Amino acid sequence: MDTNLIILLSVVLIVATIFDLAVHKIPNLITYPTMASALIYYFVVMGLEGVLFSFKGLALGIILFIVPYLMGVMGAGDAKLMGAVGSILGAEGVFMSSICTAIVGGFYAVILLLMHPRYLKEFLQRHFVSLKTFVFTGRYITIPAAEPDRQPKLYYATAIALGTFVYILLDYVGITPVVE
Repeated sequence: MDTNLIILLSVVLIVATIFDLAVHKIPNLITYPTMASALIYYFVVMGLEGVLFSFKGLALGIILFIVPYLMGVMGAGDAKLMGAVGSILGAEGVFMSSICTAIVGGFYAVILLLMHPRYLKEFLQRHFVSLKTFVFTGRYITIPAAEPDRQPKLYYATAIALGTFVYILLDYVGITPVVE
């Protein structure tokens, strides 16, 4: 991958993470210009084939995160940020990056829960009751948090950035599995 694209992607991910942590939003001013820049870059370098490469990644990046967005688990900015990542890495790259992001996000969530033992206890109790209800009745219920405003927040731009950096590093050293 072109070094300039890695630098662009790194800057975009760092800035998006800072915004997400500071104001809990990832501005369109970060994601849309990144998508446009990648599409233009690939058009100049590879022609229509490059635009298709970039667009497939952009679309897949958004598609992978649209369901969590629609479920209210993450914001639209997270989906658009993954689309921006995809516009640079292409479909295969954004797919592998999203796997790394999910793994990093899982670790991030566990660490966050461990840092908030009171919430962890409540979280486990609520989910145990949901599981028990499902096992005995076949119905799935959700039990809302007692204090939803006080629960720890997971800012997913952090996971997207770290997961993407992990993917880039793995790809650089040649140990990323190839998706066929």
